[in-house]
Formats: sequence, structure tokens, C-alpha cells
Amino acid sequence: MATKEELLASISQLKDPEFGLSLADLQFVRDMMIKDNNRVAATVLLSKEDESYKAGLQHAIVESFKAAGAEEVHLRFRPLTEYDRNEAAKKVQAQMEPYSEETNVPASVNVLDAQSGVKFIAIASGKGGVGKSTVTVNLAVALARLGKKVGLVDADIYGFSVPDMMGIEERPQMVDNRILPVERFGVKVISMGFFVEENTPVIWRGPMLGKMLRNFFNEVEWGELDYLLLDLPPGTGDVALDVHQMIPQSKEIIVTTPHATAAFVAARAGAMAIHTDHEILGVVENMSYYSCGQCGNKEYIFGRGGGAKLAEELHTGLLAQIPLGVPENHVAEPDYSPSVYKAEMPTGQIYLELAQEVMNRLG
Repeated sequence: MATKEELLASISQLKDPEFGLSLADLQFVRDMMIKDNNRVAATVLLSKEDESYKAGLQHAIVESFKAAGAEEVHLRFRPLTEYDRNEAAKKVQAQMEPYSEETNVPASVNVLDAQSGVKFIAIASGKGGVGKSTVTVNLAVALARLGKKVGLVDADIYGFSVPDMMGIEERPQMVDNRILPVERFGVKVISMGFFVEENTPVIWRGPMLGKMLRNFFNEVEWGELDYLLLDLPPGTGDVALDVHQMIPQSKEIIVTTPHATAAFVAARAGAMAIHTDHEILGVVENMSYYSCGQCGNKEYIFGRGGGAKLAEELHTGLLAQIPLGVPENHVAEPDYSPSVYKAEMPTGQIYLELAQEVMNRLG
């Protein structure tokens, strides 16, 4: 007769799409009863209410149980309760932070703290849609073009976009239980986008987001770095607060558009940086103007003065004004990326000047 342990072991390969652990580890298969003639009944908890997912999961569990010796299988399904979700989140956190048996302290070491001279630069904005990630990516690439060793953490865990913007198609590799970041344009990149299925939403709460962010710092083999840039999510939510608490030595750049409302909202991100003792390096005004390719005239589509006003309010400087436009890249090019400007292009030159200014301000 099949045992409960054998049946649970048979589904160890079935992972929950939201929490990433096996159904057995999460205890999402419970209330199991094994009756005469190896008839098995169990309750299965669903993290997503999707009929196609449910049908596929039912088929996979039934086949696994039968392979383990069950003759008949009857499954009942129910969605996760709030309590179930919280318990599952705790199990994920326990998996993500291994402990030493002897000392009962985290076994992983923050390799970034052990490196001398690495400078953290957080890129923030008050709202989405101002081009914060575009600025982050191009600033990172510009620093690398100036000969610096650069890492980039896509900390916008809900709205990760850096891999797509940089044209990254490969995934990080694991070597000796360490994650090797993907290198592109001389920048070492890590992103939540590497660890979820394409276009799958991340439905996590604050503590789990903070844990993933800590893993980006602790479990990634960054090697030697001069600068580590962090593309923060817009606003002043959990992830931004975690970054401020985890990296008190980080400097910050605030991105806005020239529009008065965008600058007004961006001031909140700046106020948060000041409140948490993060030095603001300056303000970058994105989409400052549109430059006519034929005549060279500048059209100020989103108004004027928002970046300068924000910089004045935050008692810092206006680092750069980036024009509205898209990189002149072509899909057929071997180094194609949707959002990285070439160094020889006018906007690419502006980013090189921005990188040099940031280097100067950081000494």
C-alpha cells in the first residue's frame, strides 16, 4: 500500500507558480486519506483560480500518485485563504535565508559589504512613466563606457523592465550555489525578470519583496565593482523603504519630467531620501524637449522648468536634461537593445556627460 510520504515525494517536482516551492514543501496537498485498495483522497490548495491551471494540476497530481502506487485518486480543490498565503510566504522566506546549524545566524555573507570602494546609486522617481528605468540603464552603460566596473539591480520588482530594455535574452547561471549576474554592455545585471515566467505578475507582499532584494545583494557573485545602481520602483513603498534601510550609504538621483505635476510628485521621493539620510546627487529631467531632426529646433512638449524647480526644492543640482526620443538601433544589429543609446549619438553623449558628472560628485 502506498504511504503518505511516498505520495508526497511523488509530487516534489510540482511547483506552485506564485511561491516557487513544491506543493509538498508548501503543504498545499493536505487532508490526505488512503483507503483500502489504495484509493487516495486529498485536498489541493490553489494559489491561482484558473480552470486550465487547475485541470493541468489535477492531471499531474493524479498521474504522480498513480505512479507511486495509488489505484484511484479523488482530489478536492479550494483557493488559498489569507492565512494560507501568509504561511506559504513564511516557508519561502525560510528557504531563501539558510541558517548555520552551529551559530543559528544567516549562512550567507553580504559580499558587497566586503568590497572596498563600491558606491551605491539609487535611481528614484515619484511616479511611473517618467523614464526612470531608461535613465538608470543608460547611466549604467555610460559609466561602463568610461571604464568603470558597474552592476545594476532591477529593484523595481513589480515592474521589472531592465532585461528587456537592454536586450538581454539569457538567464543567470548558478556556480557553487552563487548566482552569476548577466553581463551586457559591460554592466552586470540582476532582475526579478530573470526568475519569473514571461509576463507573469509578481503577487508578493512587502516582507517577501524585501527578502528577494536582500538576496540580490547577498547571493549574487558580483565580483569587483566601482558602482552598483539600483532601479527603484516609483513612489515611496516597501521596496524603496527597504533599500533606504539596507543601504544607508547609498546616494540617490531623482528622475522627473519638465511637467510641474511630475516634479511635484517626484519631490516626495526626494523627501524620503532626505528623511532617511540619503544624500541626493541631483535631479535628471527626462523628456525635457523634442529636437527636430530636420531643423534642430526644440519643442518643449511637456512644459519647462520642472527639473530645475525640483532641484531647487531639494537643495541639489540639475544633473542633465535628456531629450525625448528613442535610440537609433536596429533589430539586425548584434548588440541590439530597445533602450540603450549608442555612445556616438547626441543623447548617448548626454549620458556620458551625466556619468562623468556623477563620478565627479562621488569623488
